[in-house]
Amino acid sequence: MDFGVVLQNDPPAWRVVELAKQAENYGFTHAWTFDSHLLWQEPFVVYSQILSNTHRIKVGPMVTNPATRDWTVTASLFATLNDMFGNRTICGIGRGDSAVRVINGSPVTLATLRESIKVIRALGNSQAAEYKGNTLRFPWSSGSELPIWVAAYGPKALALTGEVADGFILQLADPSITEWSIAAVRAAAEAAGRDPETSDICVAAPAYVTDGTDAGLAHGRDQCRWFGGMVGNHVADIVARYGSEGAAVPAALSEYIAGRQGYDYNSHGKAGNVHTDFVPDEVIDRFCLIGPVEAQVARLEELRALGVTQFALYLQHDAKDETLRAYGEKVMPQINTRATAKE
Repeated sequence: MDFGVVLQNDPPAWRVVELAKQAENYGFTHAWTFDSHLLWQEPFVVYSQILSNTHRIKVGPMVTNPATRDWTVTASLFATLNDMFGNRTICGIGRGDSAVRVINGSPVTLATLRESIKVIRALGNSQAAEYKGNTLRFPWSSGSELPIWVAAYGPKALALTGEVADGFILQLADPSITEWSIAAVRAAAEAAGRDPETSDICVAAPAYVTDGTDAGLAHGRDQCRWFGGMVGNHVADIVARYGSEGAAVPAALSEYIAGRQGYDYNSHGKAGNVHTDFVPDEVIDRFCLIGPVEAQVARLEELRALGVTQFALYLQHDAKDETLRAYGEKVMPQINTRATAKE
């Protein structure tokens, strides 16, 4: 299993770069960041510094969207970084959340997302793209490789992911929802004539390694409660479209937002967000990885058995360095054991 780290582009930017460097030294393969231009600093500027200060780690947004940049600009950013640093980028993309909602916009339609993926993928892979009635290409780009991973929750978004994406991003770590979501993506891939086993499956969620005490667990939950609120934004859209009854989405995903009463994007992705008080401990325990090392390993093994190929841990809490160290020194070595020199 690969491991990624999800960072916020809060200043100072060099702190983000330093965390990515630490992650690579501990064996993480991916450094993801939020992409919300009013709330945080511009990620592609930070990516250039992460790539120039590391050797192997790949970078990308979790997630960008088709609304806040022209699609050709997005593709150009990736292709330029690939030319400079040797194909170490990945495009996580979705319909849009904070980046569009903060400016009173709305997430794009799935049809728009599908079309944007075609354009960004072609240009990001040094190919020609049909865009606004023109056939376009980057004449300076050669050999660029850009995987496109789609973030999704609802049934139609999951179907699109299976039909067109190179990877699937699920932003929660509940095993039952993970199983349901992966099944939907793979069924759509198979129906589209694609090999359902070839797409990467990334589960992204906060991880907080505790000392095994009740007090430590309670603190870890409070540090990660914001995540339930973030997920709730997407779930609210799904419930508004499909209703809370029926099989469109699992009850384990939809029921908990009944107490949701709005959301403050000024506190988006931050520990202590008071607009996430509606999220119960039970949801945090299901959506996140909170507990001692052995509990982290057990959940990761469960997710891997379901087909997850990468776990990307959010570091939006008060134990960033400690969590990276615990994963690098204690958790990841138990998941990915090294071969012995002699059998």
